[in-house]
Amino acid sequence: MRIRHEQWLVKSVSESRDGLMVEVSGVSSFVRGTDAVFYSGLDAIEVLDPRKTRLVPDETSKHAKARLHLEAVIRKTALPQTEHGIALADSFLMDRQQHQLRPAELALSMRNPQPRLLIADVVGLGKTLEIGITLSELIRRGRGERILVVTPAHVLEQFQRELWTRFSLPLVRLDSTGIQRIQQEIPAGRNPFAHFKRVIVSVDTLKSATYAHHLENITWDAVVIDESHNLVNKGTRNNRLARRLAEQTDALILASATPHNGDAESFAELIRMLDPAAIADPKNYKVADLDHLYIRRTKTDREVRDSLKGKPWAERGDSLPVPAPATPKEVAVLEKLASEWTPGDPARSSVCADPLVGYNFLKAFLSSHVALRESLANRRAYLDDPMKRKAKAAADTPERRAALAAESKALAELEALVADFTDQDSAKLDALVRTLKELGVGPRSERRVVIFSERVHTLDWLAREVPAMLGFKKNEAKADATRPWKAYGGAVEVMHGDTTNDQQQQEIVDRFGRREEPVRLLFTGDIASEGVNLHHQCHDLIHYDLPWSLIRIEQRNGRIDRYGQAVSPEFRALTLTADVPWRRDQESGEMLTLDDRLVGARLLRREAQAHEIETGEGSAEAVTGLYNDKKEEDRLTRDLIKGGTVERSIKQSQQESGGVLAGLLAGANARLADPTAPPATLGTAPVSEADVPHVFTDTKAYFHAAMDLIYPEAERAALGWKPETAQGRIEFTPPDDLQYRFRALPKSYLEQEKILTTSKYDGTLSVTFDKQYAAGRLEAARNAKQGKTDQPTSQWPNVSYVSDIHPVLDWVTDKVLAKLKYDEAFVLAYRPDPTKAQRIDASLPEALTGPVYLLQGVYSNAAGKPTVVEWMAVTGLAAGSPRVWRMDSAFLAACGVGPDMPGRARPVAPDLLQRLVPAAVDAAETHLRERRADYDKQVDSYLAPYEDRVQVWEQGALIAVGNQQRRIQQVYDTAARRRDLVRRLRTDGDPMLRVLCVLEPLHATTESAAHTEESAR
Repeated sequence: MRIRHEQWLVKSVSESRDGLMVEVSGVSSFVRGTDAVFYSGLDAIEVLDPRKTRLVPDETSKHAKARLHLEAVIRKTALPQTEHGIALADSFLMDRQQHQLRPAELALSMRNPQPRLLIADVVGLGKTLEIGITLSELIRRGRGERILVVTPAHVLEQFQRELWTRFSLPLVRLDSTGIQRIQQEIPAGRNPFAHFKRVIVSVDTLKSATYAHHLENITWDAVVIDESHNLVNKGTRNNRLARRLAEQTDALILASATPHNGDAESFAELIRMLDPAAIADPKNYKVADLDHLYIRRTKTDREVRDSLKGKPWAERGDSLPVPAPATPKEVAVLEKLASEWTPGDPARSSVCADPLVGYNFLKAFLSSHVALRESLANRRAYLDDPMKRKAKAAADTPERRAALAAESKALAELEALVADFTDQDSAKLDALVRTLKELGVGPRSERRVVIFSERVHTLDWLAREVPAMLGFKKNEAKADATRPWKAYGGAVEVMHGDTTNDQQQQEIVDRFGRREEPVRLLFTGDIASEGVNLHHQCHDLIHYDLPWSLIRIEQRNGRIDRYGQAVSPEFRALTLTADVPWRRDQESGEMLTLDDRLVGARLLRREAQAHEIETGEGSAEAVTGLYNDKKEEDRLTRDLIKGGTVERSIKQSQQESGGVLAGLLAGANARLADPTAPPATLGTAPVSEADVPHVFTDTKAYFHAAMDLIYPEAERAALGWKPETAQGRIEFTPPDDLQYRFRALPKSYLEQEKILTTSKYDGTLSVTFDKQYAAGRLEAARNAKQGKTDQPTSQWPNVSYVSDIHPVLDWVTDKVLAKLKYDEAFVLAYRPDPTKAQRIDASLPEALTGPVYLLQGVYSNAAGKPTVVEWMAVTGLAAGSPRVWRMDSAFLAACGVGPDMPGRARPVAPDLLQRLVPAAVDAAETHLRERRADYDKQVDSYLAPYEDRVQVWEQGALIAVGNQQRRIQQVYDTAARRRDLVRRLRTDGDPMLRVLCVLEPLHATTESAAHTEESAR
């Protein structure tokens, strides 16, 4: 129906005091994706009858306007709920990788009533790309108008840039900079989530008091939460935020390379966000039963290996321990630690009642003497403060006072040993400088390295001392008290939470990824171990100290060992070595020494083995059976205290792992395409693709034809239109209505692109449909040399690749649709191709001797989303024997619909064609209604099994909660909501039909038309 000059789809009608209350969902371009309520007593509601469609001629050459309109309608029609294939696989600026298409296929599969999925692929496989594909497919289905992406603050711009440059998906960024911008754009107190439809925001910003209340009455089509393992702890603000978002969205995509912490209930919490009726008892369930809700692959998986052959991901290089023989002062400290704080004999006790304190000192010293000083100072503050001791300790007994005195004395001796340490006393500092020089790092080299440390004080110390030792020149005028490394003119960057905010972190990552920037050394902590891309200009990573966790080593290494790495990445770990006897291994008889050979070198080697393509386990979790870096580190430390070794600790934890979560590591989610397939072929079936009709050969041809229609050559000058270059670059000044569509992008990018016009200059938009050229511009954004012209000034490229969801394409499509009223349809002259028609059906050539009516039929569900979309062609109307054909690309080709159409300014028999419109609609409607049972069966094929699962879940959940009345009611409420969801997803109401156009045979004449009309009567 038409209300307020816009077209709407009716979802429900009920009585009210203001007449009929009509709930509708927007259909025409201006209101698409908008739900509204109108009252017949307040608004004029016009019911649109497709039988009253007026046929109009198309006088343009080759019927360009009509062909464009048909293509535009196809592009603007959401794919139905029953279409589970991938529609846009080749539309994006990325290499087509089957393993990266798989998550979207699973999210849209028949096993999920809602598109909800946990993407748990290991580090580096391209989870951001998998998210972009899935979001794009949702948009193509009309289920992605309102999108919220939640990420850690330091990867926010990186995530936003990837979704724009690869997929043409613009998101409003609400970081500290973005917030200031929107405050200037929207009225004070206005809900920013109501003002902007697609937003990317950090989790810290979103859970703040400033924004949390804005979420209360907002619903989303799709929510993405990156690093979702941070959401599982019940009762935390992160968890409450995630649960709220899960309840207020249709599609939900969670992403994490470490999807749980090893606790079955924590993993159940993530899964229940995706589907509240998936797990009845969070303490007792089978992960294999959940494989429709998560997907996890490693680089060693067969499909991943096959996808990556010949693609841009260099083979992993060596993991090399770099021994640093301890200096005499360092040996003295290690001897003190071995004798008093971490005694090698389990029968002997540490000088401290808590042996973990001694191991913390050891780990701090294996980082640096600077870090040990900080740890000792913290312990001294504790010992010297009675209130702190009282809060943590038991009664103040004579024995306890004596123990504290002994510890204080030992602490003083340790403090004295490190008090006069200088840089010359650090073997690892010397080894680091020597290693960097061997790699060629220096003021006249482009080689850059990322250096990780767990300790903030170590990072700051290294950033102060190392650059000068490598020959970088110092300019004290550029330094400041908190960041002295700024004196080196940008050659050094330090990134950790103590000195950098979210905006600074984003800027550091951006600079490190651009060749024109002078940065050569990035000193960072584990804040950069999740999600950050450091591989664009870097293939060397040094662990100045190694965490006692394979998971964190893997996460660190994944910053440069990831998809898109062009050079084999190499990893080095500085290991402090010293012949300080600690204890003899009971199994091998080997004398263990108290240095970084004890743990560090062995963990480095074991992590490398896990990632060996042919023999490796594929991930750190698979090695240890542990899923949380903190638990992994605690387990190893306690095993060492008990007299164990690294190898024995890993072996034992692997043997003890299993139970509920073992399926994650066993690849339980591999049954993607065929649940009955044998293990050797799991996950290798080709990804299914959607079959969508098209009129133009490709998107570029459609765009140019649309621009020719909207802006004829005489009007191009006003746009500053420049002819397409040989590389495929198209430039023009975006009109105001197009500029508005770009407002989601960062101001810095818009200024760089000069998209926004000002009083000083006219902006120029540069776009391309050429993937190779676009990829080159993207690479140029990272590799630009200072002083070069026509080069981008950030990692945002200065030429935008146009995918099928690009704002420019959306803009021209809306312009094309505006050329024709909703209740009008064009008449085209056509010349059929008998050979192509014969391939479809032997009787089709004869059917294509008369007029052909092309129609669209749509069934929708109670939520207003299409469940069935049929493209139909009706023939035989003039002869009184109508037949409905499937209007696909092959049928259109058989009719000769394309750029070689003959064209005709006026129909030969317009009156006859007009009179047959109702009959064409009747035939199409009859066809749809006759097939309604088939459609319902198709929809029910995946909704009915889900209803059964809800029933089973309800019974199991009631048993699990026992007699807790509040929990019982929660179970009933959850089951009711899931059943209501199923009800709303089933096809509801009558079909909506639309006449798209009419094809009149080229050979038709006035005489033959009159004869046909007489026969029809």
